[in-house]
Amino acid sequence: MNVLFYLTPKCDCAYLEDRDTLRQALEKMEARRYSVIPILDRKGHYIGTITEGDLLWNIKNKFHLDLREAERINITEVDRTRDYMPISIRSNMEDLIELALRQNFVPVCDDNDSFIGLVTRQEILRYIKKKLDALEKTN
Repeated sequence: MNVLFYLTPKCDCAYLEDRDTLRQALEKMEARRYSVIPILDRKGHYIGTITEGDLLWNIKNKFHLDLREAERINITEVDRTRDYMPISIRSNMEDLIELALRQNFVPVCDDNDSFIGLVTRQEILRYIKKKLDALEKTN
């Protein structure tokens, strides 16, 4: 099964760019109520993900600052605990499911390593439910 059938395109995704600041990251995550968000470089290549915890612990331990000072901190200066692994546009559903076991979403990159969107765990569960329903009908 082609992962593109389940892709949320980049234009419908929230993401940060490497030139965004810590404050912008906090505001975007708060507005969308996300706990994790992808980071892209200026060319649209996937860099990794940042979590609420990454932001919180860096504010507390590394920057010792208030929100006004957060306007001066580039998002790439924030230490990240782990990045969500992306898949290639050519990956199959098994690869997607394997990553979704450990991630809320799976970033998808094209052949040039440019971020083109993501597949949410919810979409993967819909795929699995559809397969299970089809199996039940045949039994």
